[in-house]
Amino acid sequence: MINKAFSFCLTVVLLMISVLANAQQQNTESGPVNEFFRSNDKIYVVVGVLVIIFIGIVAFLIRLDRKISRLEKGDK
Repeated sequence: MINKAFSFCLTVVLLMISVLANAQQQNTESGPVNEFFRSNDKIYVVVGVLVIIFIGIVAFLIRLDRKISRLEKGDK
């Protein structure tokens, strides 16, 4: 179980690094929403909040899976 959780967390971390690296690329589209997020580097705040939310959901699901596994085994 620990090995699966570690590999999953490693995959998530590598995915987030990839997302952050892509967020740093310059986008050639010019629109009001894109210009708003690009001004004062607000896009990094948005990406950071999304990463935090995603990590929280993943942690909740891992914790829930462990609790369900314990209940299935009959342990308390």
